Amino acid sequence: MSTGKKRSGPRGIAPAGNPVLRWIEMFLDYCRSECHLADNTVAAYRRDMAKFATWLGQRRFQDLTIRELADYPAFLSQHELAPVSVARHIVALKVFFRYLQLEGALRDNLAELLGSQKLWQRVPQVLSPEMIDQLLAAPRLHDPLWRRDRALLELLYATGCRASEVSNLRPDDVHLTEGFCLARGKGDKERLVPLGRRAIAAVQEYLTHERPKLIESAAIPPRWLLLSRRGRRLRRERIWELVKCYALRVGAPASVGPHTLRHSFATHVLVGGADLRQVQEMLGHASICTTQIYTHVDPARLKRIHQQFHPRG
Repeated sequence: MSTGKKRSGPRGIAPAGNPVLRWIEMFLDYCRSECHLADNTVAAYRRDMAKFATWLGQRRFQDLTIRELADYPAFLSQHELAPVSVARHIVALKVFFRYLQLEGALRDNLAELLGSQKLWQRVPQVLSPEMIDQLLAAPRLHDPLWRRDRALLELLYATGCRASEVSNLRPDDVHLTEGFCLARGKGDKERLVPLGRRAIAAVQEYLTHERPKLIESAAIPPRWLLLSRRGRRLRRERIWELVKCYALRVGAPASVGPHTLRHSFATHVLVGGADLRQVQEMLGHASICTTQIYTHVDPARLKRIHQQFHPRG
């Protein structure tokens, strides 16, 4: 028997009477089952689509004009979203509209015409090689699991992996003799990443002296490389805490996190002469455009390029 109340959409996306709800759920299912996107990515799309459905209201997305759609970024800004978050929402909308085109629900993807300000391409924070050396040496003998923490920091900087990728590394993913590891990125895409001698030494030290003791604390044999003191997987959140703790110890900026080591890795190998395509492969970027942000980071590199190629350089 009906209570006369309207049902809410999933997780408060929009009233159930709005047909866009069905399309959003099918889009999320498509991302999850056919594109094999990570759970975190699908959850982010869900949050972004919730904002879009709220803005859309009872209108049909098929009837939107580019003039109407151009008001969407302003709507996001009015809700006090940071510029980078606004840009991410626009990217999510473009992906959603591409899906609608594939399904025949839309003929033209007007979202592609939206200016996203390219704010996600802002210059990332990068540490100097000298500061990196201090950070990687920050775990000391008096720290409870200093060998593990050194292995963690060395892996983050040596591979350029995301915190979640390092958290999910298994012992058989790391091939110390051959000098590489197997990382699983977004959408469970696998890539091989080289390991330097310092990272190899730090991981070997951890495997020899600390991991066996941590395994003893586990209720069941753990299958992860980096373990907590209870023998469980070292979570992504804990990795953030550790990086920030050691960054504070060496006087690095408070904003430093695992992604700073990823940015620093990419910038330093480019400065050293690596090809942009090689860096793209090591970082696991789907698009070369994402990797190109690192070509703008090092002023000295830009100056060398200018002197080399400009006729009056």
